[in-house]
Amino acid sequence: MTHAPRRPYTLVISSSLDAGSKSRRLARAARAELESTGATTRLLDLRETPVPAFDNGDSFDSEAFNRAHALIDGADSVVVAMPVYNWSAGSAAKNLIELTGATGEDGRRAAWFDKIVTFLCAGGLPHSYMAYSALAASMMLDFKCIVNPYVVYATERDWTTSDALSETVATRLRKTIAVHSELRDRLRDRAYSSDWEI
Repeated sequence: MTHAPRRPYTLVISSSLDAGSKSRRLARAARAELESTGATTRLLDLRETPVPAFDNGDSFDSEAFNRAHALIDGADSVVVAMPVYNWSAGSAAKNLIELTGATGEDGRRAAWFDKIVTFLCAGGLPHSYMAYSALAASMMLDFKCIVNPYVVYATERDWTTSDALSETVATRLRKTIAVHSELRDRLRDRAYSSDWEI
Protein backbone atom coordinates (compact mmCIF):
# COMPACT_ATOMS: atom_id res chain seq x y z
CA MET A 1 0.00 0.00 0.00
CA THR A 2 1.38 3.41 -0.97
CA HIS A 3 0.60 6.61 0.84
CA ALA A 4 0.11 9.97 -0.80
CA PRO A 5 2.94 12.37 -0.01
CA ARG A 6 2.22 14.61 2.95
CA ARG A 7 1.26 18.11 1.94
CA PRO A 8 3.63 20.63 3.51
CA TYR A 9 2.14 23.11 5.96
CA THR A 10 2.98 26.28 7.80
CA LEU A 11 2.63 26.03 11.55
CA VAL A 12 1.29 29.13 13.29
CA ILE A 13 2.18 29.24 16.98
CA SER A 14 0.29 31.44 19.42
CA SER A 15 2.54 31.44 22.46
CA SER A 16 0.68 33.80 24.77
CA LEU A 17 -1.09 32.43 27.84
CA ASP A 18 -3.13 35.64 28.26
CA ALA A 19 -6.88 35.21 27.75
CA GLY A 20 -7.11 38.60 26.03
CA SER A 21 -3.89 38.23 24.07
CA LYS A 22 -3.17 40.65 21.24
CA SER A 23 -0.47 38.35 19.87
CA ARG A 24 -3.09 35.59 19.55
CA ARG A 25 -5.06 37.96 17.34
CA LEU A 26 -1.93 38.49 15.25
CA ALA A 27 -1.58 34.70 14.93
CA ARG A 28 -5.16 34.36 13.71
CA ALA A 29 -4.76 37.21 11.24
CA ALA A 30 -1.55 35.67 9.89
CA ARG A 31 -3.19 32.28 9.54
CA ALA A 32 -6.09 33.82 7.62
CA GLU A 33 -3.65 35.66 5.35
CA LEU A 34 -1.68 32.46 4.69
CA GLU A 35 -4.82 30.48 3.89
CA SER A 36 -6.09 33.23 1.57
CA THR A 37 -3.06 32.46 -0.62
CA GLY A 38 -3.84 28.73 -0.67
CA ALA A 39 -1.31 27.69 1.97
CA THR A 40 -2.06 24.79 4.28
CA THR A 41 -1.72 25.77 7.93
CA ARG A 42 -1.91 24.25 11.37
CA LEU A 43 -2.21 26.05 14.68
CA LEU A 44 -0.51 25.43 18.01
CA ASP A 45 -2.08 27.63 20.69
CA LEU A 46 -0.20 27.26 23.98
CA ARG A 47 -3.15 28.58 25.97
CA GLU A 48 -5.33 25.74 24.68
CA THR A 49 -2.59 23.09 24.53
CA PRO A 50 0.03 23.97 27.15
CA VAL A 51 3.41 22.30 27.18
CA PRO A 52 5.40 21.41 30.31
CA ALA A 53 8.23 23.54 31.62
CA PHE A 54 11.52 22.47 30.08
CA ASP A 55 13.50 20.42 32.62
CA ASN A 56 15.71 18.37 30.26
CA GLY A 57 14.15 15.24 31.72
CA ASP A 58 10.58 14.26 32.52
CA SER A 59 9.13 16.93 30.25
CA PHE A 60 10.13 14.78 27.26
CA ASP A 61 7.77 12.03 28.43
CA SER A 62 4.60 14.10 28.11
CA GLU A 63 2.05 13.79 25.33
CA ALA A 64 2.05 17.60 25.05
CA PHE A 65 5.77 17.55 24.23
CA ASN A 66 5.29 14.82 21.62
CA ARG A 67 2.46 16.72 19.95
CA ALA A 68 4.29 20.06 19.87
CA HIS A 69 7.52 18.47 18.64
CA ALA A 70 5.69 16.61 15.86
CA LEU A 71 3.84 19.74 14.71
CA ILE A 72 7.03 21.80 14.52
CA ASP A 73 9.12 19.00 13.01
CA GLY A 74 6.53 18.32 10.31
CA ALA A 75 6.16 21.95 9.25
CA ASP A 76 8.20 23.46 6.45
CA SER A 77 7.83 26.91 8.00
CA VAL A 78 6.71 28.43 11.29
CA VAL A 79 5.08 31.71 12.27
CA VAL A 80 5.64 32.51 15.96
CA ALA A 81 3.27 35.03 17.54
CA MET A 82 4.37 36.17 20.98
CA PRO A 83 3.97 38.89 23.55
CA VAL A 84 6.87 41.07 24.60
CA TYR A 85 7.42 41.36 28.33
CA ASN A 86 10.29 43.14 30.10
CA TRP A 87 11.95 44.02 26.78
CA SER A 88 12.16 40.39 25.71
CA ALA A 89 10.24 37.49 24.20
CA GLY A 90 7.50 36.11 26.42
CA SER A 91 8.72 33.16 28.47
CA ALA A 92 6.20 30.67 27.04
CA ALA A 93 7.69 31.06 23.55
CA LYS A 94 11.21 30.59 24.86
CA ASN A 95 10.14 27.55 26.90
CA LEU A 96 8.56 25.95 23.83
CA ILE A 97 11.73 26.46 21.80
CA GLU A 98 13.95 25.10 24.58
CA LEU A 99 11.67 22.08 24.99
CA THR A 100 11.36 21.19 21.31
CA GLY A 101 14.89 22.32 20.47
CA ALA A 102 16.66 19.94 22.83
CA THR A 103 19.11 17.66 21.05
CA GLY A 104 21.23 14.92 22.53
CA GLU A 105 20.46 11.90 24.67
CA ASP A 106 18.15 9.05 23.61
CA GLY A 107 18.32 10.08 19.98
CA ARG A 108 16.50 13.37 20.54
CA ARG A 109 16.76 15.82 17.67
CA ALA A 110 15.54 19.39 17.67
CA ALA A 111 12.36 20.00 15.71
CA TRP A 112 13.52 23.41 14.46
CA PHE A 113 16.36 22.65 12.05
CA ASP A 114 16.17 24.58 8.75
CA LYS A 115 12.72 26.06 9.34
CA ILE A 116 11.65 29.33 7.78
CA VAL A 117 10.62 31.39 10.84
CA THR A 118 8.62 34.61 11.04
CA PHE A 119 7.97 36.55 14.24
CA LEU A 120 4.82 38.48 15.13
CA CYS A 121 5.11 40.49 18.34
CA ALA A 122 2.63 42.34 20.52
CA GLY A 123 4.07 44.83 22.98
CA GLY A 124 2.92 47.62 25.21
CA LEU A 125 5.31 50.32 23.98
CA PRO A 126 6.94 51.00 20.59
CA HIS A 127 10.43 50.93 22.13
CA SER A 128 10.54 47.10 22.35
CA TYR A 129 10.36 46.44 18.63
CA MET A 130 13.75 44.66 18.68
CA ALA A 131 12.85 42.42 21.62
CA TYR A 132 12.61 39.33 19.41
CA SER A 133 16.13 39.73 18.01
CA ALA A 134 18.03 37.67 20.61
CA LEU A 135 15.62 34.78 20.05
CA ALA A 136 15.92 35.16 16.28
CA ALA A 137 19.72 35.06 16.50
CA SER A 138 19.65 31.88 18.57
CA MET A 139 17.29 30.24 16.05
CA MET A 140 19.74 31.03 13.25
CA LEU A 141 22.83 29.93 15.12
CA ASP A 142 21.48 26.84 16.89
CA PHE A 143 19.05 25.47 14.31
CA LYS A 144 20.14 27.17 11.07
CA CYS A 145 16.66 28.64 10.70
CA ILE A 146 16.06 31.17 7.96
CA VAL A 147 14.53 34.11 9.83
CA ASN A 148 12.24 36.38 7.86
CA PRO A 149 13.68 39.92 7.98
CA TYR A 150 10.12 41.27 7.99
CA VAL A 151 8.50 41.29 11.43
CA VAL A 152 5.18 42.56 12.72
CA TYR A 153 5.39 44.55 15.94
CA ALA A 154 2.06 45.89 17.21
CA THR A 155 1.38 47.95 20.30
CA GLU A 156 -1.87 49.00 21.97
CA ARG A 157 -2.14 52.00 19.65
CA ASP A 158 -2.10 49.74 16.56
CA TRP A 159 -5.58 48.35 17.20
CA THR A 160 -8.81 50.15 16.40
CA THR A 161 -11.71 50.44 18.84
CA SER A 162 -13.28 47.41 17.13
CA ASP A 163 -10.12 45.36 17.82
CA ALA A 164 -9.03 45.36 14.20
CA LEU A 165 -5.45 46.09 13.20
CA SER A 166 -4.69 49.59 12.01
CA GLU A 167 -4.25 49.83 8.25
CA THR A 168 -0.51 50.46 8.69
CA VAL A 169 0.06 47.28 10.68
CA ALA A 170 -2.39 45.27 8.54
CA THR A 171 -0.34 46.26 5.48
CA ARG A 172 2.86 45.25 7.30
CA LEU A 173 1.29 41.89 8.18
CA ARG A 174 0.36 41.23 4.56
CA LYS A 175 3.88 42.03 3.36
CA THR A 176 5.47 39.99 6.15
CA ILE A 177 3.38 36.95 5.26
CA ALA A 178 4.08 37.45 1.54
CA VAL A 179 7.84 37.43 2.24
CA HIS A 180 7.42 34.39 4.52
CA SER A 181 5.59 32.54 1.75
CA GLU A 182 8.20 33.40 -0.88
CA LEU A 183 11.05 32.26 1.36
CA ARG A 184 9.18 29.04 2.14
CA ASP A 185 8.43 28.27 -1.50
CA ARG A 186 11.86 29.17 -2.90
CA LEU A 187 13.75 27.21 -0.24
CA ARG A 188 11.49 24.16 -0.13
CA ASP A 189 13.77 22.09 -2.38
CA ARG A 190 17.08 23.01 -0.72
CA ALA A 191 19.73 20.35 -1.22
CA TYR A 192 21.20 20.68 2.29
CA SER A 193 19.91 19.73 5.71
CA SER A 194 21.33 20.79 9.05
CA ASP A 195 21.96 19.16 12.38
CA TRP A 196 23.61 20.24 15.62
CA GLU A 197 26.92 21.81 14.63
CA ILE A 198 29.00 24.86 15.44
